[in-house]
Amino acid sequence: MKELNFDFNKLIIHPQFEETIEEISRMNVSLPDLSSNIEFDYNNYVFPENGELVTPIKKIDKIKLDPEAGQKLVNKEGVVSAYDESINRFNSLEGTAYFTSHSLVVLGDKDYMPIDYLTFYFYTRSQDIVNKSKYIKLSQDPEVDSKEDCVKDKILFLEKAVPSKSILLIDGPLIGGNVSSYMISAIQSFTKKDIIPIFFIKNSSSNMVTDNIKQLKSKYNSDLHWSYDYLKLGERTNFFHYTDKKSHNKTKIFCYLKAFNVSPQRIEMHIDTYIKYEKIIPKIMDMVYYLMLVQGDLNNPQARPIAVAEKYARATLSLIDINKIMKEVGISPTMNQTRFGW
Repeated sequence: MKELNFDFNKLIIHPQFEETIEEISRMNVSLPDLSSNIEFDYNNYVFPENGELVTPIKKIDKIKLDPEAGQKLVNKEGVVSAYDESINRFNSLEGTAYFTSHSLVVLGDKDYMPIDYLTFYFYTRSQDIVNKSKYIKLSQDPEVDSKEDCVKDKILFLEKAVPSKSILLIDGPLIGGNVSSYMISAIQSFTKKDIIPIFFIKNSSSNMVTDNIKQLKSKYNSDLHWSYDYLKLGERTNFFHYTDKKSHNKTKIFCYLKAFNVSPQRIEMHIDTYIKYEKIIPKIMDMVYYLMLVQGDLNNPQARPIAVAEKYARATLSLIDINKIMKEVGISPTMNQTRFGW
């Protein structure tokens, strides 16, 4: 894949974007003119597969967050960036197409500076179609393969676009299923650029804490259930240490944070990130709380920069008339795609 080099306030098109569209058109692959917006669900994967909660880094405790200190950190650091993605999927008889908008925003002095990276992939089980093409991908499981391509593009994009010496807020977990190794490997390159990646997880049914701490076991449905009951507004838990018994590198540090009277969020980072930036991590948690208050969305609490990145990601997909492209290509949609936009 070609390297990406770009500035902000730009939309970058994947090097194979137009070529893939042209191939589909030339081969009379029939994509429908309706798409479905999807989200890859990594939240409920157990990480690591052979993992265990070694110990709380400190005793189980609740820490009151200081939004004023968080605001000062934003102003002092000067560089806070955030990532999110938006995905459109088209199901056809010949295969499945995925348009993905990778969005990064950097918090400037007065505004957000955006940059978006738009990709397109088409997956099919037909060897005959693949033999006649250069960019169409053979796949027995498009959902799995599309996740892998999405994570690879995400990491390439972030490694090239995120400013050095910055705090990077990422919507989604540090790892997820079979694609875990890609993000973990990227941590080293982030560290070299003095980038602090912080990951945000919502709506998880994970029970890393409640299944591994004796006094909590069998009392709660999930960690979110426990942390919602345990925390007051504007508080977070202590940090926990969760590791793979077979691989030290697959280790994360996490806590739960309750900004509003709704389900808390899990905030996590790689062990290497925690070790290097341990002194500033508590202040970053104050900053996260401040940015959630700034966003002020009680129904869907997010750090403000992530919410802005999400809007840019969705808007990018609408800048290019994808439905028109698909209609001009002209394929045979599946029945569900036609009826329900799946």
